[in-house]
Amino acid sequence: MSRDAPAAATGTATPAGTGLVLSGLAVGHRTEGTLRRGRASTVLPAVDAVAGRGELTVLLGTNGAGKSTLLRTLAGLQPALGGSARLDGDDLLGLRAGARARRVGVVLTDRPDPGLLTGRDVVELGRLPHTGAAGVLGPDDDAAVDTAIDAVRAGPLAGRPLGRLSDGERQRLMVARALAQQPSLLLLDEPSAFLDVAARVALLGLLRRLAREQDLCVLLSTHDLELALRLADRAWLLDGAGSLLTGTPGELATSGAIGAAFDTDELVFEPDRGVFALRTRD
Repeated sequence: MSRDAPAAATGTATPAGTGLVLSGLAVGHRTEGTLRRGRASTVLPAVDAVAGRGELTVLLGTNGAGKSTLLRTLAGLQPALGGSARLDGDDLLGLRAGARARRVGVVLTDRPDPGLLTGRDVVELGRLPHTGAAGVLGPDDDAAVDTAIDAVRAGPLAGRPLGRLSDGERQRLMVARALAQQPSLLLLDEPSAFLDVAARVALLGLLRRLAREQDLCVLLSTHDLELALRLADRAWLLDGAGSLLTGTPGELATSGAIGAAFDTDELVFEPDRGVFALRTRD
């Protein structure tokens, strides 16, 4: 189930047919094995949500709420259990792997194995959906790689071995690799998980800028709640009970939805300040 935040203001409008539109999307896990073949464990039964082009949309929720499951389904890494997802009006779930790879860039939490690759080598891997298994780059591919590296301002990293780069520098190159695919949709699952505070701020700022400059639809999950609420255009909030609430960060904060999802015995979300504070004891 999905619903909008109960607030008077509305978020940034998305023109009909553009961006990512989920309609009754059900996601979860199919159980394998002879005795239970065909059964499924549903995490989100019917999700309705929109993430527009030119916007940074953040996916929020506690551990186990279904963030990674939803992103993996949209990325084509596991099948949907029902409903639809459309990208710029096209059936995203029905795309073949090659076509999806040309339209959807994915950055996961896993740390890349550096091997002997340089920064540019990593970004060039993003052209595989266009070059095929041979991986031979032509002038157009080289230009796309150059553009991606410039977009994330990673020129000084291009010639350096990946093994000698910081986590923040590597993650910047992972974003560049996804951009080299020239996608319409960029999906990121906890991209700042291994980064320090400064690198987290820089990465979310970078993604916000790229959404605007390249008219991308950017959807990312994050536990950096306070930072995400400051930088995002829209937010999808999973409540942990299978429902999803959508709206602008301000709408979700003032409606009490953020507090309902994240308040603990020790911490309480203060919507007027957009931060967590220690709960006062009487």
